[in-house]
Amino acid sequence: MRPMKKYGLLAGITFVLYSCSEKVANKEKAPQPHSTAIEKAILEETDNFYYIDFEQYPEMDSNLPIGVFDSGTGGLTVLDALVQFDEHQNGNQQQGKDGKPDFEGEKFIYLADQANMPYGNYSSEDKTDLLVEHIIKDTQFMLSNKYYESKSATEFAINKSPIKTLVIACNTATAYGKELIDSFIQKSGIELYVIGVIDAGARGALQELSKDEDGAIGVMATVGTVASKGYENTIMRIKDELAYTGNIQVYNQGGHGIAEVVDEEPDFIDRDAASPRKNYRGPSLESAEFPIDKTLMDIYNFDFDHSKMLCDSRNTDDCQVLQINDSENYVRYHLVSLMEQIRKDPKALPLKAIVLGCTHYPYLTSDIDMVLDELYEYQKNGKYIYREFMEKDVAIIDPSINVAKELYAYLSEKKLFNPKGSIKDSEFYISVPNQDNAKVKIDENGRFPYAYKYGRNEGEIQEYVKVVPFSSENIPAETIERLSSSIPSTFSLIPALANTPKLTGNESN
Repeated sequence: MRPMKKYGLLAGITFVLYSCSEKVANKEKAPQPHSTAIEKAILEETDNFYYIDFEQYPEMDSNLPIGVFDSGTGGLTVLDALVQFDEHQNGNQQQGKDGKPDFEGEKFIYLADQANMPYGNYSSEDKTDLLVEHIIKDTQFMLSNKYYESKSATEFAINKSPIKTLVIACNTATAYGKELIDSFIQKSGIELYVIGVIDAGARGALQELSKDEDGAIGVMATVGTVASKGYENTIMRIKDELAYTGNIQVYNQGGHGIAEVVDEEPDFIDRDAASPRKNYRGPSLESAEFPIDKTLMDIYNFDFDHSKMLCDSRNTDDCQVLQINDSENYVRYHLVSLMEQIRKDPKALPLKAIVLGCTHYPYLTSDIDMVLDELYEYQKNGKYIYREFMEKDVAIIDPSINVAKELYAYLSEKKLFNPKGSIKDSEFYISVPNQDNAKVKIDENGRFPYAYKYGRNEGEIQEYVKVVPFSSENIPAETIERLSSSIPSTFSLIPALANTPKLTGNESN
C-alpha cells in the first residue's frame, strides 16, 4: 500500500443539501450538550476515526471541489444534471446557452452509500435514528480527508480534498436529515450553504399548473420519503408562498423496490432466478403493504418473459406465489397502484405531473412514460377507465434541474466558480461492508443481510463500512451497463468503469 498523504490547509467549504444553513462566525463554538454519539465522535473524540479538527478546517476557496452524495448510484442522475447544465455563457455568466457545460471547470466528489442503502426502508423498520447517523457519516466523509484505496486495504489514505459545496442528492436524506445536519454544522463552527432536492421537485411540479388551475400532483418516492410527508408538505408550503389559488391535491406512491432494483439489491431482484425466492421483499400476492392485486393483472400488463416475473406455476393464471423480478414490472405495479388510488377517490382531480422523488427513478423515465401512455389508452368493457383522472401527457418532474439552477446561483453570488479546474478530475467513491470489522455480517453476495442492515442500533459508533473508489469490483455489471447508456456524459468521467473490458471490447471479465 502506498504511503498515506496528508492534504494541506486548503481554502474553503460550502455544503449544499436542502436550504441555506445559518452562517456561523465563531469557529471556537463548543459542541452542544445534546450532540448525538456520531456528532461527539466527529467533534470531540480526537482518537476516533470520524474525528475532524474543525479548528484547522479551510476557509472558502473557489479551487475546491463540489461534493455530491446519495444512498447509492441513483444520485448520479443529479450529478448528470449538473454535468450537462448549460444555461449561461461561460466567462461572463450571462443568460444563454453557449454549448459548454456551466460547471465544466468544477471538480466533483461523489459518494454512494451503497452498503447502507436503501435509505427509504429505515423508517418502516423504526430505525430513523440509525438513518440519521448514516447521513451524518456521509457528511463527515465529505468534510474529512479519509478514504480506503480498496476494500482489502487495512489502512486509510488521508489525501482526499475537502469541498466547497455538497449537493445531497437523496430525497430521504433531505426529508429526515436536513435539520439535524444544520444543527451539526452549527456545532462544528464552519459556514455552509445547504440545498436539497425536495424544494426543487416541488417547485418543478407546481410550474406545470397555472396559478388558478385545479389538479393533482403525484409523488413517486421511497417509502421513507413518503412517510415523512416531505414532498406533500413542501408542495403545499410553496403553493402558498407563490400564491397559487387553485385546488391542488397530492397523491403519494411509495415505490417499494424500485431504487433497490436499480442498484441490483438481491432481496428485490435476482436475474439468475427462475422460480420464487425465499429472501424476496418486493410486492407480491401475499404482501400486506404492497399486494399484487390479481383483479388488476390485465392492467399491470406484466412481462413474464425471461423470468421477469417469478411464478410457482407454468400457467401464469394459476400463480399462488408471484414476485416481480424486473425494473419495468416494478414501474408497472406502482403506476397502476397510483392511478387506482386516484380513481377510487371521489374528489380526485386530473393528474397533471409526477415528481420523481427518488434519484434512482430518472433511470426509468422511458418506462414511466410508456406505462402512463398505456394507462391513458386502457379500456375495460369499451370504457377508458383512467382518462378522466389523468392528462394525456403527464409531466415527469426530475428535481435535479432545479438543484443545478440553485447551485449555479449560489456559486455565482459568492464568486466560487473555479477559474482553472476541470470536471474531468472528478472522483467517485462508494461504501462497502468493512470485512475487517469482526462485528460486521455479510451474505454470500458480500453485502449486509437485510436483518443485519436494519437491525443495527444508533450510537454504536464503529466502521461498519469502508469508503473506496468506484471500480468494476464493487459496481454490478448490470449497473455499469445502465450507467453507460443512461448518463453517458457522467459515465465518461468515471475511468474505472468506462474502461472496463466489457464496455471497451477487450477480454471478458
